[in-house]
Amino acid sequence: MYENEQLERNFTYHAPKADQLERYQQLRDMFKELAYRIDKLCPKSREQSLAMTNLETAIFWANASIARNE
Repeated sequence: MYENEQLERNFTYHAPKADQLERYQQLRDMFKELAYRIDKLCPKSREQSLAMTNLETAIFWANASIARNE
């Protein structure tokens, strides 16, 4: 069961603070580079598409970890 505190944290907008914007950008840059490598090195396929989808999922959760826990 979720605790109210966790629900509030998960469903509340978290405005960026301190150095968060810089860290978000660093993550976006790294993930984008990896996406380009996957696009270049992997054959166009369902598997490549899933790799890209999961990369998008990973950046979402990486950003959420910063936003929700600081």
